[in-house]
Amino acid sequence: MVQPLGYLRETPSQTAGPYVHIGLIPHQAGFDIFANPFGRTIAGPDIPGERIRIEGRILDGLGAPCRDVLVEAWQAGADGRYDNPAFRGWGRTGTDFETGLYAFDTIKPGPVLGRHGGLQAPHISLWLVSRGINIGLQTRIYFADEDNAEDPVLRVIDPTLRRQTLIAPRTLRDGIPLYTFDIRLQGDNETVFFDT
Repeated sequence: MVQPLGYLRETPSQTAGPYVHIGLIPHQAGFDIFANPFGRTIAGPDIPGERIRIEGRILDGLGAPCRDVLVEAWQAGADGRYDNPAFRGWGRTGTDFETGLYAFDTIKPGPVLGRHGGLQAPHISLWLVSRGINIGLQTRIYFADEDNAEDPVLRVIDPTLRRQTLIAPRTLRDGIPLYTFDIRLQGDNETVFFDT
């Protein structure tokens, strides 16, 4: 008997596979196959702007760290522009196999122009993929020390529910600003994810 489409079981080919790090971040898996490997350093020392570090864990529904997640980041430069030939504005890393931490070393982005001419608050876009995640998850990091009140994206998220899941607090580590951004895939305080 043929089952209706809604009853078909998922097959392994529909997931990102059990070895995301080998195919997409081979350096982390011990394979040096690229002359210029992608990495967690988005902005080198010659790029103008405030040096920052983004660091966090990706947690499953039970609060356990996920240790095989690819994390990509896109951002504007300190001037709020994406189209800067000296600044790639993109990085890729994975969660650490032991600690579950991911990190990016970059510069703090400036406000960017939104769809209707208004400014969006400084932010970094993240995209996650891992086994068990069939469609990549997209979210944003906003900075707690910025004025985020008029950001058009944040304004559509109920402030009493989950808006805070997109705001990274700032601390200092060895004189460098550190923004901690944990991502919760499910459960209490699930991070806001966006349709792409």
